[in-house]
Amino acid sequence: MKIYLNGKLVDKDKAIISVFDHGLLYGDGVFEGIRTYDCLIFRLKEHIDRLFKSADAIELKMPMTKIELIEAIIKTLKANRLKDAYIRLVITRGVGDLGLDPRKCRHPTVFIITDYIVLYPKKFYQKGLEIVTATTKRNLPQALNPKIKSLNYLNNILAKIDAIKSGTEEAIMLTYNDYVAECTGDNIFIVNGGELLTPPVDIGALEGITRDAVIGLAKKSGIPFYEKLLKMEDVYSANEVFLTGTAAEIIPVVRIDERRIGNGKPGGLTLRLREQFKALTKIDGVRYAL
Repeated sequence: MKIYLNGKLVDKDKAIISVFDHGLLYGDGVFEGIRTYDCLIFRLKEHIDRLFKSADAIELKMPMTKIELIEAIIKTLKANRLKDAYIRLVITRGVGDLGLDPRKCRHPTVFIITDYIVLYPKKFYQKGLEIVTATTKRNLPQALNPKIKSLNYLNNILAKIDAIKSGTEEAIMLTYNDYVAECTGDNIFIVNGGELLTPPVDIGALEGITRDAVIGLAKKSGIPFYEKLLKMEDVYSANEVFLTGTAAEIIPVVRIDERRIGNGKPGGLTLRLREQFKALTKIDGVRYAL
């Protein structure tokens, strides 16, 4: 496997960064997770745009242009002969010292990993996922805005630990005042009375690329859609619940906190949107050739 590291393709075991890199020391950096489907990089422009927004939010000066990053991604995919892959694109503040001062970091670190990913076993897409509500609260947007896709993911990891301890794969994260924000790695949607609902991102959720794709599909299909503040009571009583994310794509949820959702099976609207999303991954993105 070849890894792109600061302008060069290197073998996996030689892809090494300094222990003084602030991405490692302090989670000081940004990243994107991107998918390819049969040599099509899904919504690459949107991912790159979001990466630059995240970098701007933490005042990290990007060392490469958008075009240069796209070229580097394609170069790495070709080097590894990958048609269907998961891409992890990471920009750190770079090497500094043991202090916090970002001015000590002269040159950002850039690395790109292209590999395979299976977030959930196939059976959960067929039968649905069981999840819980995390005891860990979502970060306040005024403290560390979850819309910034930063390397500081400890808030999400603590909530993921809550899920693991409960014997489930995922957990819903609530805001400080108990509104539904998102899950540890996915956005959340509910279907109620024929309407598609999801929490607004400004309460503490990532503006997911797959989330936006699903919203677009719903609007195109004439499905009533609203961003709405949701409490867990709204989620428990929903006809359908599903999660979205780059790695997860669209996955149904059939039980939350031991409560059955709907009839306990993946819902019809969820399955329809999933099929429409699969079709979208064949046409919406940047194509490359091996």
